[in-house]
Amino acid sequence: MFKKVRIFLEMIKIEHTLFALPFAFMGAILGAMVMDNRFPTLAEWGWILMAMVGARSAAMALNRLIDAAIDAKNPRTANRAIPAGLLKAGEVILFTAVSFGLLFWAAANLQPLAVYLLPIAVFMLVFYSFTKRFTWLCHFILGLTIALAPLGGWVAVTNEINWTSIIFYLAVACWTTGFDVIYACQDYEFDRKEGLKSIPARFGIAKALWIARGFHIVTAIGFLLLLFVTQLSWWYIIGTVIASGLLIYEHMLVKPYDLSRTDTAFFTLNGILSIVVFGFTLLDLVVLGS
Repeated sequence: MFKKVRIFLEMIKIEHTLFALPFAFMGAILGAMVMDNRFPTLAEWGWILMAMVGARSAAMALNRLIDAAIDAKNPRTANRAIPAGLLKAGEVILFTAVSFGLLFWAAANLQPLAVYLLPIAVFMLVFYSFTKRFTWLCHFILGLTIALAPLGGWVAVTNEINWTSIIFYLAVACWTTGFDVIYACQDYEFDRKEGLKSIPARFGIAKALWIARGFHIVTAIGFLLLLFVTQLSWWYIIGTVIASGLLIYEHMLVKPYDLSRTDTAFFTLNGILSIVVFGFTLLDLVVLGS
């Protein structure tokens, strides 16, 4: 049983929840402070955490299920749980249903708008896995999907969407898009061979890396704009400077002729970045609140 649990956790890359979870919490704390001048309650933190676990687990399981045939052909992904025969399709479908159930349960215990927007979230979580079959904009669609985490955190405590939340949403969407473009460079040859759509397959690796830089510049601008539309101040500025430095370093690690450090750029640095931005945002608001 424990071995099966480990396989499921490996399939959904549970450790990579760190990518989006800090931004979901940041959306919650920003929304609560901007709209109501308060901190989220302990219950709100807990339900947001459960919603995030449910949403990410469902999304990753669906992605692995939908892409199983493609993964089996790709040497980089052939050892994933489904193509390797470690999990059956029925098991993954059941896991996905339970994960969506957790998401629905958590949303029902948050603000009403969180429930009303669930159909959109579920559609995006399902839809993005199909997009690389017909558009090289698949990376941006993934970005818009992952960025539902901070937007969802905001909605969960405020019951509304405003321009501040949209700025934050688009900043995180562009951040995700940029690092997904970098990650997709590893599959440049495979995607072209199989007729799959991606920015690297469409424009080449060198141009794709420049496009990724462009998305991350927009991310930095978006984070900066938050300074002018919220109560955030110096501690947040320090966090955004560190985050911008991490983005610069991320792009220094990958080159068109050397993608060997892609995992460090993709996993390690982006996990650190989201924690840094959230941590300094929290510190800023705690200092402000005191």
